[in-house]
Amino acid sequence: MSHKWKSAWVTGASSGIGRNLSIALAKKGVKVFASARREDRLSEISKMSENIIPLVMDVTDEKKLIKDTKIFTESTHNLPDLIILNAGISRLFTVDNLDQNYNLVKESIDINYFGVMNCLKIIIPHFIKRKSGHIAIMASVAGYRGLPNSIAYSPTKAALINLAEVLKSELRQYGITVSLINPGFVDTDASKVNKFPMPSMVSIEYATKKIISGLEKSKYEIIFPFFFGLVLKMLRIMPNSLYFYFINKMIWKK
Repeated sequence: MSHKWKSAWVTGASSGIGRNLSIALAKKGVKVFASARREDRLSEISKMSENIIPLVMDVTDEKKLIKDTKIFTESTHNLPDLIILNAGISRLFTVDNLDQNYNLVKESIDINYFGVMNCLKIIIPHFIKRKSGHIAIMASVAGYRGLPNSIAYSPTKAALINLAEVLKSELRQYGITVSLINPGFVDTDASKVNKFPMPSMVSIEYATKKIISGLEKSKYEIIFPFFFGLVLKMLRIMPNSLYFYFINKMIWKK
């Protein structure tokens, strides 16, 4: 089956959205380099399609990542047409517990932000040389504003939103497409541990379909569910006084 991408690299492919995206792309005939730290889970999904090539990688290990990605960088034949930088974690706690959970802040920044940067540092020079490529960054609607309980999570996603804007403006001249993926709540194993209301939650199948559809159309921002995402996006432009009033009245309401 022909497709706009012959190959793709998906990070964080062992579970959740990354896993489903890898499987869905493989079904479309795309050769998928599915990377993650968990070899057992990668082996499991690689058995679902001959188009899925499992790669055990840790996006936070900068030096080892350079070696592990030589499968891309040392062969133009294997250089992916699409990279989906999906690897990330969600660690939620309140500011009054910061001293006890400071390691989680460092871990979140290391994986959610520097993990993306480590991959970009390797791939972008090759995309520029080829004058083509599609970069998709998995952020979150939680990155539009600083949300309660998210001192380790929201700031990293806000950084990715800003990063995507920079990449979009600077890489256009090289024929490189940039997409920013901002999901709301998605029903995954990771979300099941949350102990707070998750309005407008969507299935992982819905999320996968929306993401691939948006990427196929080369959309810059892929946001879903639309209404919930729009509400949070409006918070981004809301005056600070109104925003904090809204947070105090709505989110912290017992």
